Amino acid sequence: MNGPVSAGRSERTLRQRALDWLARGLGLPAERTALDWFVRVFFQPPAAGKADVARLWIRAALLHQAAQWGVLEPHRLRAWLWRAFIRAPKPHAQTGAVKVRAVLAWIDRWLVPVLLRWRRVRRRIEAMLPSLPWQRWGMRLEAGTQRIGHIRWLLPLIVVAGAALWTMIGTSPLATEGQFEFFAVLVVAALVVRRFPGRMPVLILTTLALLAMMRYVWWRVTQTLSFQTPGEAILGYLLFGAEAYTWIILLLGFVQTAWPLNRTVAELPADTSSWPSVDIYIPTYNEPLTVVRPTVFAAQGIDWPADKLRVYLLDDGHREEFRNFAHDAGIGYITRDDNQHAKAGNINRALEKTNAEYIAIFDCDHVPTRSFLQTTMGTFLRDARCAMVQTPHHFFSPDPFERNLGTFRRVPNEGNLFYGLVQSGNDLWNASFFCGSCAVIKRAALVEVGGVAVETVTEDAHTALKLHRRGYTTAYLPTVQAAGLATESLASHIKQRTRWARGMAQIFRIDNPFFGRGLGFFQRLCYGNAMLHFFYGVPRLIFLTMPMAYLFFQMYFINASATTIASFVLPYIVLANIANSRMQGKFRHSFWAEVYESVLAWYIALPTTIAFFSPKHGKFNVTDKGGRIDEGYFDWAVSKPYLVLLALNGCALTAGLVRLTFGPGGETATILMNVFWTLYNLVMLGAAASVAREAKQVRVTHRIAMRAAATLLLVDGTTVACTTSDYSTGGLGLEVDPALKLALGDSLGVCLSRGDRQFHFPVHVSRFVGSHLGVRFDGLTLEQERQMVQCTFGRADAWLNWDEQTIEDAPLRGLKEVLTMGIEGYSRLLSGALRAVQSLLALDRTRY
Repeated sequence: MNGPVSAGRSERTLRQRALDWLARGLGLPAERTALDWFVRVFFQPPAAGKADVARLWIRAALLHQAAQWGVLEPHRLRAWLWRAFIRAPKPHAQTGAVKVRAVLAWIDRWLVPVLLRWRRVRRRIEAMLPSLPWQRWGMRLEAGTQRIGHIRWLLPLIVVAGAALWTMIGTSPLATEGQFEFFAVLVVAALVVRRFPGRMPVLILTTLALLAMMRYVWWRVTQTLSFQTPGEAILGYLLFGAEAYTWIILLLGFVQTAWPLNRTVAELPADTSSWPSVDIYIPTYNEPLTVVRPTVFAAQGIDWPADKLRVYLLDDGHREEFRNFAHDAGIGYITRDDNQHAKAGNINRALEKTNAEYIAIFDCDHVPTRSFLQTTMGTFLRDARCAMVQTPHHFFSPDPFERNLGTFRRVPNEGNLFYGLVQSGNDLWNASFFCGSCAVIKRAALVEVGGVAVETVTEDAHTALKLHRRGYTTAYLPTVQAAGLATESLASHIKQRTRWARGMAQIFRIDNPFFGRGLGFFQRLCYGNAMLHFFYGVPRLIFLTMPMAYLFFQMYFINASATTIASFVLPYIVLANIANSRMQGKFRHSFWAEVYESVLAWYIALPTTIAFFSPKHGKFNVTDKGGRIDEGYFDWAVSKPYLVLLALNGCALTAGLVRLTFGPGGETATILMNVFWTLYNLVMLGAAASVAREAKQVRVTHRIAMRAAATLLLVDGTTVACTTSDYSTGGLGLEVDPALKLALGDSLGVCLSRGDRQFHFPVHVSRFVGSHLGVRFDGLTLEQERQMVQCTFGRADAWLNWDEQTIEDAPLRGLKEVLTMGIEGYSRLLSGALRAVQSLLALDRTRY
């Protein structure tokens, strides 16, 4: 019975073997289609690693023909035979599925081959570019510009001619095709220039970006502001106003940061008797003593003559515990009967009770290094008119963005741009301002302006503005000399930023830097940009909602075709991002500013608006520090505005896709433009939702990496050399010989050094895995705790290599990071919703 079956199987096996033999001869893959057979009959197989261009083009041609004939299933022969005799429906009767297949066919015909060709060309270019002598070319460019700069009569002529040429190019009309060609030329030039080292390429990139911006502004003003209805006019001018705000901020930002000063440390006289006296103020209100103690101990360890240094704890919380601690630690304690004017009033009261020539101010969680005063005070002695020296605010704990998104020390945080670049740019124009902490102020100058400003809730910046109006200079040293705790949750982060925004709006209203006496032109620009920056709430909300006007109501807010809009706006956006990436790449990754603004926009829009029209409203609030998050959770209260905007944009996207699929084809480009705009908004809102998912944080004492020699003292009296890996106020991480015989709970001793002195600390083993030994401190005395802080937080080199793990910016990588965060945000949102539903169901079960 098996005879015929076996014969049939043998016949099929032989046929299969013959086909496999023929396929190998033609170079066909193991899994092949009829298209593969057809292509290989006429074309040679591609070389190893190369794309099969012939197959791609033939497939695209077949798909194009299928779209022309209306073949819905081009992989089936009967579909082709059917269309050979039966005509396809007319275009207006085509279904949405046919339209989609036509678009896919176009992609296969044109886009796929272009992308494959571009990938090959890009790989060749990337392999060639590193071998070019960019460094030598950059040096020649810098040398050439310096030679030109020394010819005094030539430089004004070049500036005038350049300005005339720049204006002519910026206002010359071009058709849409010409505008795209202009865009291509500028982008290629920018991509080449950005590889040159030095400052001159930065100025060239900013010039190109401003040129593209000027063409866009000129086109928007002269050709796009005519509307058919009052409603469209209102929307159109709202969008134009939001865009105008971004143009101003971009221009002022370039002026502010194109040439940072990067001031160096001024040396002090060798004779310490000539060094001035300094009072250190540590203001506190409601922070726990565990947060304040390290700051006090580190301040006591600052290298400065003991008879010329006093430390004061300014306690606005009126706590007996703090008074006793100040007495035990040997520092001054100052309090007052009222808390009027918050931190500013606290400092002003201390001014009346102390008398040193200079005042160093630290927030109670900002732990200074021992070199703080030796780094900053030389600037005052070199410049008699210098009233304030500011250093960066550095944070050794992750802020909510870093913790919730997992980017700590990998992506620059929100404040890095200001303290890394903006303040150094301000310093070039004598416009660096006081930031409330990690700074030294000359007492005489501070008294002259009436003490720390109390009219606004950002007393620090306002005080610096008053000093500059009196003709004093300020300085910014970019070397980190103190570190503190970042905000613990997104809610507290928003509260802090809202206070800053309200305060800057108050200053802009009551002491506007663009008016009044005492400031230079560039000082006005720097202060003005710092204050205008915090008005981004309303413009950002406009950008997040504007596409809905067209997708829901078909209202036209720009009087131009989609392709024309793209031809002007794309050069502006792309070139601005290239220039900013070159200037800011070390301190802010591309597209992250939109994430920060999307998170904060809703919360600062109303306070800044109210403060502008009624500057007396608003009060100072203290940022919570030193907390912990026992369990991760989704912060529904904070994320409500994002969820509303997300839902509206989701509905707008759905409406756009429906119109794109089933609507008339006359406005396809306009619909696509608004759909892509909405998708971008959804990515930003998804990233905002991702930040709202608070990550678990059970550690109150944060671990900080530190590589330093240490000595381990065992129970039997022997010593073992080891290396620290990290530290916190609660313990140490050590790298030791994994063969050591240690058990959990064993009592040991650890010796750390500060300069040429050794300090011993009692510890016990809390963890021992491989070569990593974790130890916790055992009942340190106050003196031992002071020594521990000075051996760790207070080291002069404590924060020098902190940014070595930070990745340099690349615009496309930044876009990829933000896209990934946006997608992850929806996953976190869904997970949070499911958890909330489960909690409600569990509550119902408990109730019933």
